[in-house]
Amino acid sequence: MKKLEVLLADDEPTIMEGLLKLFDWESHGFKVVGVANDGIIAVNMAKKLKPDIIIIDINMPLLSGLEVIRTLNNQLSDTVFIIISGYNEFSYAREALKLKVTDYLLKPVRFDELGKVLTQVRLNMVKSCAKEAAPVISEKVEEPDSPLYKIVTYLNEHSDQEISLNRLAEIFNMNSSYISQFFKNNTGMNYHAYLTLLRINRAKELLSTTRMSITEIADVTGFADYRVFTKVFKRVEGMKPSEYRTLSMK
Repeated sequence: MKKLEVLLADDEPTIMEGLLKLFDWESHGFKVVGVANDGIIAVNMAKKLKPDIIIIDINMPLLSGLEVIRTLNNQLSDTVFIIISGYNEFSYAREALKLKVTDYLLKPVRFDELGKVLTQVRLNMVKSCAKEAAPVISEKVEEPDSPLYKIVTYLNEHSDQEISLNRLAEIFNMNSSYISQFFKNNTGMNYHAYLTLLRINRAKELLSTTRMSITEIADVTGFADYRVFTKVFKRVEGMKPSEYRTLSMK
């Protein structure tokens, strides 16, 4: 799983500066890709950047945080929204729940609390990726400190790279035979099958949302070349990548 991309939206300079400078985004596995100081800018940036997470204040100029979320909810169905607000009012919290906001944090923001919320968001996304690739895995990936969580996270974050059993064994200080059996015992499939499904899911996303060529998609998803990619894609999906793209664009 890549670094999760975050859009910050708040019109208070001191709050924004604190979020940017005092919270260690990198160590938590996140990257701030944009900042907005009013609701209109937040909507336009979100549509362009399609961030994984939007952290937004309720009291924003031009469009309130809730209006921004309401506007983006249908267009960015996979984006997670976290509200930060100085308003400790039930009506706002109730509206946030209706909009399926992930969390509601009060100002001044406690960075340890923000870290816990973001860690849980990341864990949920890892589970979601695992579920898409193999439903049984999502039931096993629970604790961030567990070996399985760490292995699955590594595979998600590096699926575009060549990953051998020996490489995994070296990273996680395990015997290669043991790590292979451990992964299969806990997920019901071997690591290579899981990695292949991760790559295919990513390829499907790129085929349906970008104009990248088949060769480019094969390269960025970790396949040796477009011939291998096409062969594997057809075996898994029952059609060629070009056929999938045509159907997904209809």
